[in-house]
Amino acid sequence: MIIAPSLLAADFTALSDELKLIEDARWLHLDVMDGHFVPNLSFGPMVIEAIRPLSSHVFDTHLMVSNPERLIDAYIDAGSDRITFHGEVESDIQSVLDHVKSRNIPVGLSIKPGSDVALIAPYLPQLDHVLVMSVEPGFGGQSFMHHSLEKISALKTLRENLEASFLIVVDGGINLENIDDVLAAGADVCVVGSSIFKAADPKAALKAFYDR
Repeated sequence: MIIAPSLLAADFTALSDELKLIEDARWLHLDVMDGHFVPNLSFGPMVIEAIRPLSSHVFDTHLMVSNPERLIDAYIDAGSDRITFHGEVESDIQSVLDHVKSRNIPVGLSIKPGSDVALIAPYLPQLDHVLVMSVEPGFGGQSFMHHSLEKISALKTLRENLEASFLIVVDGGINLENIDDVLAAGADVCVVGSSIFKAADPKAALKAFYDR
């Protein structure tokens, strides 16, 4: 199990301090929003470039953008270690996947709560990870959508049937009350935002996920 704290929930006035509080996490999840694909804006590559020297985490960058092919290189150059973009985009998905792989960066596809796993099924054998959104993308602090568990289980079955090796990542509304259900369904990586960064003691909150 990997817990990936989501930077979106951190205090952006003290990112250096916030990163120190989650040093024990292996991954850091970075939500990029363009105000078009999702109804919100977050941050650009300059933020990732600024915090890269401050962190040894795997930078897991989730591009919630309409035209990922226009932005991927900027985020890789800024220090992203993994790239995820959405299966719902109108871009040529295979072309974008090929480009990310040409940069020697692990790549994955994400699906929104209203999308079926079938949308990305043709690409599964070549993916390094799949991100299941368990809330509507765009804003943090939402409640976990329990029908996401069925998608996680379906992906686990497909992975076995295809003899594939992609990681199953789940993002949205995960807390100590529901994480066991998420893991039991087949998740390998859990993205956690508010339950860590909004806690009174983020370091202890992160530890609680591993110690439960």
